[in-house]
Amino acid sequence: MDFPYFAKLLGMFELEGEPVSVAECKSGNINKTFVVDTSSGKKYILQRVNESVFRNPDAVMENIVNVTEFLRKKIIERGGDPAREALTLIPAKTGGYSAISDDGGYWRVYAAIPNAVAHDKIERPGQFYNAGYAFGEFQRLLADFDATKLHETIPNFHNTPLRYEAYRAALEADEYGRAAEVKPEIEFIEEHKWLCPIITEGIATGKFPMRVTHNDTKLNNIMMDADTDEAVCVIDLDTVMPGSLLFDYGDAIRYGASNAAEDEKDLSQVYIRTELFEEFTSGFIRGIGGELTADEAKAMPVSVAVIALELGMRFLTDYLNGDKYFKVLYDSHNLDRTRTQLKLVSDVLKKRAELEAIVEGVLKEIVISR
Repeated sequence: MDFPYFAKLLGMFELEGEPVSVAECKSGNINKTFVVDTSSGKKYILQRVNESVFRNPDAVMENIVNVTEFLRKKIIERGGDPAREALTLIPAKTGGYSAISDDGGYWRVYAAIPNAVAHDKIERPGQFYNAGYAFGEFQRLLADFDATKLHETIPNFHNTPLRYEAYRAALEADEYGRAAEVKPEIEFIEEHKWLCPIITEGIATGKFPMRVTHNDTKLNNIMMDADTDEAVCVIDLDTVMPGSLLFDYGDAIRYGASNAAEDEKDLSQVYIRTELFEEFTSGFIRGIGGELTADEAKAMPVSVAVIALELGMRFLTDYLNGDKYFKVLYDSHNLDRTRTQLKLVSDVLKKRAELEAIVEGVLKEIVISR
């Protein structure tokens, strides 16, 4: 670590104390993240925004500033601790909340949340419920925030029909001659392409309300109390954009309730664990205070299949294009990832009635408890 480089960079922000150590955080696939210790005892999180992913970092920061300021007001109104329950951006000395390094990097600093940790996988009972509650509450607290004022930091991120078109273009080009080996996957996608427009058409017609969405609802984007596992704060707001809550819910279940890793080769191990589906769903619906429409509730299970199909198509598109977007560890890595997502689609649709009954049961429990 080039400490003088980081010391100079951190000197551009309004920190309490001087930096005494900087350590890189290995989790996260997009931005470069570092944990900073200072002479005051305060810890900070330093991040370099990945401008190849976020082409307009100023728009990203404007979203984050507006959303966190809104959240802080809501948290104060309910008697919470905004310093712990919302991200706190540290001002730059030249104004705003970002600084440009000598090598052109776009940097920002957050106050670290004390006695809180992020988990890459579920380690104890109740953690997935708490994550669901946190993401649901995130929706509830931002319910009266005007989502149309947010920038689209990654245009068409969850435009599933457009993802299908990109996949078809890659298939027709077949630049690397890989189409012949993925015929079962091609047939599966064609058979299930009816899933693609479900959420986007629902938004367009007003069937699904436009909301503020997080768009990266993985377990490790929740800071949890190190002692109690209580969800403390939703983090990583770079992809906060207008959308449907089904994007957030579907992706959280797709990732967190799957029995296997995203690149599992033994497809018999790839399925949705219904107990985890129920745990997250219960937390999510309670977190949002039951404030979702009947159409949203009905579509929650199928949204998991939509998002899994979308990601499967993205992996297959990259495979056909020569593995240029996703980092791969071996030649067929993206193909293995594709197959796990398509297996999840199949499993969700197979269990659809059971999953819908779980959602209905949770909603009934909330009504009864009121």
